[in-house]
Amino acid sequence: MTRRSPSLEDGQLRYNDRAVRGITDYTLAKRAVIAEFRRGGLTRLDICDAQPELMRAARNIGRSLKRTCPVCTCSTLREVRYVFGDQLKDLSGRVVYPDNWVSELVDSYDEFRCYVVEVCIECSWNHLAACYLLGRSFAG
Repeated sequence: MTRRSPSLEDGQLRYNDRAVRGITDYTLAKRAVIAEFRRGGLTRLDICDAQPELMRAARNIGRSLKRTCPVCTCSTLREVRYVFGDQLKDLSGRVVYPDNWVSELVDSYDEFRCYVVEVCIECSWNHLAACYLLGRSFAG
Protein backbone atom coordinates (compact mmCIF):
# COMPACT_ATOMS: atom_id res chain seq x y z
CA MET A 1 0.00 0.00 0.00
CA THR A 2 1.27 3.44 -0.88
CA ARG A 3 1.65 5.69 2.16
CA ARG A 4 0.67 9.29 1.66
CA SER A 5 -0.47 12.41 3.46
CA PRO A 6 -4.12 12.71 4.42
CA SER A 7 -6.46 13.38 1.51
CA LEU A 8 -10.03 14.54 1.16
CA GLU A 9 -12.18 11.85 -0.43
CA ASP A 10 -15.97 12.14 -0.60
CA GLY A 11 -15.91 15.00 1.90
CA GLN A 12 -14.06 13.03 4.60
CA LEU A 13 -10.38 13.42 5.36
CA ARG A 14 -8.69 10.03 5.22
CA TYR A 15 -5.15 8.78 5.83
CA ASN A 16 -4.36 5.42 4.21
CA ASP A 17 -8.02 4.34 4.38
CA ARG A 18 -8.43 5.47 8.00
CA ALA A 19 -10.73 8.28 9.02
CA VAL A 20 -9.08 11.37 10.44
CA ARG A 21 -10.93 13.08 13.30
CA GLY A 22 -10.94 16.50 14.93
CA ILE A 23 -9.99 18.36 11.76
CA THR A 24 -9.34 22.09 12.02
CA ASP A 25 -8.61 23.87 8.74
CA TYR A 26 -6.96 27.29 9.08
CA THR A 27 -7.52 28.43 5.47
CA LEU A 28 -9.83 31.30 6.47
CA ALA A 29 -7.32 32.58 9.04
CA LYS A 30 -4.58 32.41 6.40
CA ARG A 31 -6.72 34.36 3.92
CA ALA A 32 -7.41 37.02 6.55
CA VAL A 33 -3.69 37.48 7.27
CA ILE A 34 -2.82 37.68 3.56
CA ALA A 35 -5.67 40.16 2.93
CA GLU A 36 -4.46 42.35 5.82
CA PHE A 37 -0.90 42.19 4.43
CA ARG A 38 -2.07 43.22 0.97
CA ARG A 39 -4.08 46.13 2.47
CA GLY A 40 -0.93 47.35 4.20
CA GLY A 41 -2.05 46.57 7.75
CA LEU A 42 0.80 44.07 8.18
CA THR A 43 4.36 44.27 6.91
CA ARG A 44 6.40 41.45 5.45
CA LEU A 45 8.40 41.42 8.69
CA ASP A 46 5.15 40.77 10.58
CA ILE A 47 4.27 37.64 8.63
CA CYS A 48 7.55 36.29 7.27
CA ASP A 49 8.92 35.20 10.62
CA ALA A 50 9.59 31.45 10.47
CA GLN A 51 11.93 30.24 13.19
CA PRO A 52 15.30 28.79 12.06
CA GLU A 53 14.31 25.23 13.05
CA LEU A 54 11.09 25.44 11.03
CA MET A 55 13.01 26.80 8.04
CA ARG A 56 15.56 24.00 8.34
CA ALA A 57 12.81 21.37 8.46
CA ALA A 58 11.01 22.94 5.49
CA ARG A 59 14.18 23.17 3.43
CA ASN A 60 15.48 19.67 4.16
CA ILE A 61 12.42 17.45 4.60
CA GLY A 62 9.36 19.56 3.80
CA ARG A 63 7.02 18.29 1.13
CA SER A 64 6.87 20.62 -1.90
CA LEU A 65 3.47 22.09 -2.63
CA LYS A 66 2.19 22.95 -6.10
CA ARG A 67 0.92 26.34 -4.95
CA THR A 68 3.05 29.47 -4.89
CA CYS A 69 3.77 31.48 -1.78
CA PRO A 70 0.97 34.00 -1.17
CA VAL A 71 3.53 36.62 -0.06
CA CYS A 72 6.47 36.45 -2.49
CA THR A 73 4.79 34.31 -5.24
CA CYS A 74 7.82 32.00 -5.44
CA SER A 75 7.22 28.30 -5.97
CA THR A 76 9.14 27.40 -2.82
CA LEU A 77 6.18 26.58 -0.60
CA ARG A 78 6.69 23.51 1.59
CA GLU A 79 4.58 21.56 4.06
CA VAL A 80 5.99 20.43 7.40
CA ARG A 81 4.09 18.16 9.81
CA TYR A 82 4.57 17.90 13.55
CA VAL A 83 3.02 15.39 15.95
CA PHE A 84 2.02 15.96 19.57
CA GLY A 85 0.45 13.67 22.12
CA ASP A 86 0.86 12.42 25.68
CA GLN A 87 1.32 8.82 24.54
CA LEU A 88 4.13 9.81 22.17
CA LYS A 89 6.35 10.85 25.09
CA ASP A 90 9.77 11.80 23.60
CA LEU A 91 8.38 11.70 20.06
CA SER A 92 5.90 14.47 20.86
CA GLY A 93 6.81 17.72 19.13
CA ARG A 94 8.85 16.09 16.39
CA VAL A 95 8.72 16.70 12.67
CA VAL A 96 7.09 13.79 10.86
CA TYR A 97 9.03 12.54 7.86
CA PRO A 98 8.67 10.41 5.80
CA ASP A 99 5.01 9.44 5.37
CA ASN A 100 5.64 5.86 6.50
CA TRP A 101 6.69 7.18 9.91
CA VAL A 102 3.21 8.66 10.34
CA SER A 103 1.81 5.22 9.48
CA GLU A 104 3.98 3.62 12.14
CA LEU A 105 2.72 6.14 14.69
CA VAL A 106 -0.89 5.53 13.64
CA ASP A 107 -0.39 1.78 14.08
CA SER A 108 1.41 2.17 17.43
CA TYR A 109 -0.49 4.84 19.37
CA ASP A 110 -4.15 5.30 20.23
CA GLU A 111 -4.30 9.05 19.71
CA PHE A 112 -2.09 11.96 18.74
CA ARG A 113 -2.51 15.28 16.98
CA CYS A 114 -0.78 16.22 13.74
CA TYR A 115 -0.14 19.88 12.88
CA VAL A 116 0.54 20.89 9.27
CA VAL A 117 2.49 24.10 8.68
CA GLU A 118 3.03 25.79 5.31
CA VAL A 119 6.43 27.45 4.95
CA CYS A 120 8.04 29.42 2.14
CA ILE A 121 11.77 28.73 2.09
CA GLU A 122 12.34 31.91 0.08
CA CYS A 123 10.71 34.60 2.26
CA SER A 124 10.12 32.71 5.57
CA TRP A 125 6.33 33.09 5.44
CA ASN A 126 4.64 30.41 7.54
CA HIS A 127 1.14 29.59 8.63
CA LEU A 128 -0.60 26.76 10.41
CA ALA A 129 -2.61 25.06 7.65
CA ALA A 130 -4.46 22.33 9.56
CA CYS A 131 -4.46 20.04 12.54
CA TYR A 132 -6.18 16.68 13.01
CA LEU A 133 -6.28 13.60 15.23
CA LEU A 134 -4.77 10.29 14.19
CA GLY A 135 -4.22 6.94 15.90
CA ARG A 136 -5.58 3.45 16.44
CA SER A 137 -8.66 4.88 18.18
CA PHE A 138 -9.86 6.26 14.86
CA ALA A 139 -9.49 3.12 12.73
CA GLY A 140 -12.38 2.43 10.46
